[in-house]
Amino acid sequence: MHAEELRKARIGEDSILRGQGGETHQTAGGEVPVLTTQQGVPVSDDQNTLKVGPRGPSLLEDFHFREKIFHFDHERIPERVVHARGFGVHGFFETYESLSDITSADLFQRKGERTPAFVRFSTVAGNKGSPDLARDVRGFAVKLYTKEGNWDLVGNNIPVFFIQDAIKFPDLIHAAKQEPDRGFPQAQTAHDNFWDFISLSPEAMNMALWIMSDRTIPRSFRFMEGFGVHTFRFVNAEGKATFVKFHWKPKLGMQSVVWNEALKINGADPDFHRRDLWDAIQAGDYPEWELGLQLFDEDFADKFPFDVLDATKIIPEEVLPVRRIGRLVLDRTVDNFFAETEQVAFCTQNIVPGIDFTNDPLLQGRNFSYLDTQLKRLGSPNFTHIPVNAPKTDVCNFQQDGHMAMRNPKGRANYEPNSWGGAAGGPREAPQRGFRSYPAMESGPKRRIRPELFADHYSQARQFYLSQTPTEQMHIQRAFTFELSKVETPAIRARMVSHLRNVDETLAKAVGDGLGLKAMPEAAEPARPVLKDLPVSPALSILQNGPKDFAGRKIGVLVTDGTDAKLLAAVEKAAKAEGAMVELVAPRVGGVTLSDGKEMPAKQKINGGPSVLYDAVVLLPSAEGATLLGKEATAHDFVADAFAHAKFIGYCEAAKPLFDKAGVPGMDGGFIALKAPDDATAFVEACRAVRFWDREPMVHAV
Repeated sequence: MHAEELRKARIGEDSILRGQGGETHQTAGGEVPVLTTQQGVPVSDDQNTLKVGPRGPSLLEDFHFREKIFHFDHERIPERVVHARGFGVHGFFETYESLSDITSADLFQRKGERTPAFVRFSTVAGNKGSPDLARDVRGFAVKLYTKEGNWDLVGNNIPVFFIQDAIKFPDLIHAAKQEPDRGFPQAQTAHDNFWDFISLSPEAMNMALWIMSDRTIPRSFRFMEGFGVHTFRFVNAEGKATFVKFHWKPKLGMQSVVWNEALKINGADPDFHRRDLWDAIQAGDYPEWELGLQLFDEDFADKFPFDVLDATKIIPEEVLPVRRIGRLVLDRTVDNFFAETEQVAFCTQNIVPGIDFTNDPLLQGRNFSYLDTQLKRLGSPNFTHIPVNAPKTDVCNFQQDGHMAMRNPKGRANYEPNSWGGAAGGPREAPQRGFRSYPAMESGPKRRIRPELFADHYSQARQFYLSQTPTEQMHIQRAFTFELSKVETPAIRARMVSHLRNVDETLAKAVGDGLGLKAMPEAAEPARPVLKDLPVSPALSILQNGPKDFAGRKIGVLVTDGTDAKLLAAVEKAAKAEGAMVELVAPRVGGVTLSDGKEMPAKQKINGGPSVLYDAVVLLPSAEGATLLGKEATAHDFVADAFAHAKFIGYCEAAKPLFDKAGVPGMDGGFIALKAPDDATAFVEACRAVRFWDREPMVHAV
């Protein structure tokens, strides 16, 4: 679809007709009602918030945006409209060095400073009861209880977003959620409304590539990156500003599952991510991330080929390296899920002296929206009195009363200025210490408009795709094909393929062929020429940034009565030395009797512990046990799925008959024979590659 057709499809023509049903106007799709506010005021532009100039701040007087986002924020009770399914944990942030030269933020002033933290991971689209492994963006929200107040860095595990302007957020989420006439699908974007919206919103193309990658089916919260998404400012004591983008880098490296595996994990354990994080912390295997910064000045921003205020764009790490300045450690689960995880309130507007906003129109809208959202969810302006939301420093002001007030100003003074001197007069401003906004100069006409550079919708999407390994590119092709195959309207499928032609012809053709398109649609007309010479960025690939070892991963060991005790002990010893965990899967959860007569309890029964729950598997049945397992369908699935999902498989001689029973076509380099205890170390070392990806093309060719 051409750019002009897209415009007409979204906002229509200006031909106004009047009838008994109210005003209508003529669009490319026929006569439709005029879009109005709740007050009946006709809307001229539903795509952009009102700003001071194309790159200026959003204006509070934008009544259309305020009404739209206000209504959206109040649509759901009691769960969150988005990020409803979450899991929160406590920890701390520790600085590696002082950053006093670039920011006056107190938590960055001293090397080794530890700041208490609360982190909530979440899925975006699903309701509270949806499964953990839905293909979805993951929220990565961090509340830091600094000595000068709370700082909320409310981000995702993807550095870009679908939209450029917050006025489109209600439309995006409406399209992604269940279709309103039928109430499904749940926690899925594989339906007409979502892809109709995306195909009519070229600005979403970069994000579309990211969500169809394996980034949206992470193996664990512990193995995914986090991003602040927006460009912020650091401001030092002298008032000098530096632009900053925030990154959380997992110490354990990145890792995702494959799509078929995700579907089966949701069936076997819909709480898989929650349980994984809980188990790791309970075992003392505390997950860690490093906080990284991309720092740059106005000169860099002016020369960068994309607008740094555009939330659908990144600055590649190869262009601007990430400086790692501290670590986040999660070491304590909550005492009560509702009191903390459900009642925690994150607000992007919560910043501290030394940190400031930019005019990113998506960020500006979030700053307005979040406070209103928390009032609706938690029922009172006093939600900051809830312990998980309360700062760990003194709170002194004249705000009083309201529902569920836990504290009120003491004494006679509840206003200022007042003439009651000293402590009796209450708190006063601190001009030198208090928060001061960076005095950016702003000018320009009040218009609903976006900067010109915002109009490049395909270049970085192309860069992202070309930066993936062939395996990851294949996963993206299959993800688009699967999602669009669930779309019932052929025109929407074709429209999406027309956009993909601007990303990569091979990708578009693979998706078109997978959908059975009789002819490829013409490429969508880009608003700006696609930059086809952007260098690839290896930092965008999961497989090129995987773990250095197998630490934090889990091995499932299938055992029976008579399992070789020495081999099992060797596997457990090698895994422990690597920092990995071992779970025993047996015919009965009561456990097995090993070859040396020792009774060994099992963690999982075979029909409740499928191989999708593990990063690698070991098959150690006795000969008699293997014969019995050969009659068990779930044992066949345990082996077949491990093979299909390209996992490393350790095995003893007695396990070989299970391969035939499971339909394994043949053994490859991902199979490691365990003939003697010393072989266990070689198996665990092989597992550091996480998957034997060479097997995957063969599996899908069968």
